[in-house]
Amino acid sequence: MTRTLESLSNTSSVEEVVAVLERDGVVVIRDFLAPGTLEGLRTDLIPRLEQTSTGRDGFSGDRTRRMGALFGHSRHCAEIVTNPLYLEAARHFLVRSHEVWIGDHRVPLAPDVRIGVTQAIQIGPGQGGQVIHRDDNAFLWRHPTHGREGRVQIMVALTDFTEANGGTRVIPGSHLWDDERKPLASEVVAAEMPAGSAMIFLGSLYHAGGENRTADEFRTGLTIALDASNVRQEENMYLALTPELVASYPEQVQRLLGWSAGSNAMGWVEIDGQMADPIVLLGNPADRQVMSVTQKNHELKVE
Repeated sequence: MTRTLESLSNTSSVEEVVAVLERDGVVVIRDFLAPGTLEGLRTDLIPRLEQTSTGRDGFSGDRTRRMGALFGHSRHCAEIVTNPLYLEAARHFLVRSHEVWIGDHRVPLAPDVRIGVTQAIQIGPGQGGQVIHRDDNAFLWRHPTHGREGRVQIMVALTDFTEANGGTRVIPGSHLWDDERKPLASEVVAAEMPAGSAMIFLGSLYHAGGENRTADEFRTGLTIALDASNVRQEENMYLALTPELVASYPEQVQRLLGWSAGSNAMGWVEIDGQMADPIVLLGNPADRQVMSVTQKNHELKVE
């Protein structure tokens, strides 16, 4: 396989990352993780993965271990989702304003960004290749998306990714395809990257876990998806993580985990008869005002 994916330095700008994503739907960031973060993630996750059973079907992989609820297993995950090269690039595709009429006012509404899924994935020797798919299929998203994505995902290499050990396979440019075009195995490119690097890709990109043809090499990575808040989170964060655990993270991470209601009022909770931002339930500073979602965002109250 002679084709390779575009790779950028961890000192690249968000604009450079976005440009490659718009063109190819996928980009590799070299040295995405600081060495201490990489070691921390390995220490926190790999021993737990080794105690996890393999999948029970062809899609999840009968020689592949998977583990979710990663923010409950490693606090280093926060450093991934708050990295500007990932978070701000995701915002470019996910936070797209849409104007609607509310009474006599023309109001711009835009979704927030939320963490849709977290999963550590360890592909073992002898695992066959996964079927090629799009991750935004769960949203019943139509393609092409014309730039308005439902998901921007990251795959972080905790061990080296090679074509032989199951490096994720992607089809660059397939985010621009319509729903009638069938992806072919001959079109895929293996994401080869050293541990600590990361591959950012759009939810509309065709991809799949690779085949591990090695005798004794485990390919270990973790994936996190940032989704637009107008789609349901794939992983149920409210059951996977306790409120006490979420409250122990910085507010930015709390909101990314879903404890927020954006300008489109998705995720509100009733408090004292008002549609309130759920962040107040996490015991944040007492001077944070409980305000109705519609008042907070637009100073409008729709009855």
